[in-house]
Amino acid sequence: MLPIGLMLILSTIISGCSATERLNKAATTQGIIKASVVLPDWPADCKAKEPHAAIDVGAELRSVLVRERGQLDKANARVGRCGQFYDDVRSKYGNSK
Repeated sequence: MLPIGLMLILSTIISGCSATERLNKAATTQGIIKASVVLPDWPADCKAKEPHAAIDVGAELRSVLVRERGQLDKANARVGRCGQFYDDVRSKYGNSK
């Protein structure tokens, strides 16, 4: 027969294990629920690449730079739209880090 102190320690350990098992089961269930969320497709616009401005033979350097800056402006606008899309999706699923 075990001393009472040892029995109390063992019962505490055993009850702690069942609490841990319950927590693990709850976390697993929560993970399964979150994993089953289907996120919307990434917009095609966000996958597109903006090409460099065409360089015409004999074109003035200043005009090439102006066109290249226009292409950069388009690319930066796309980054802003895609970032907003991601922020909207993230806010809908409660992850606002």
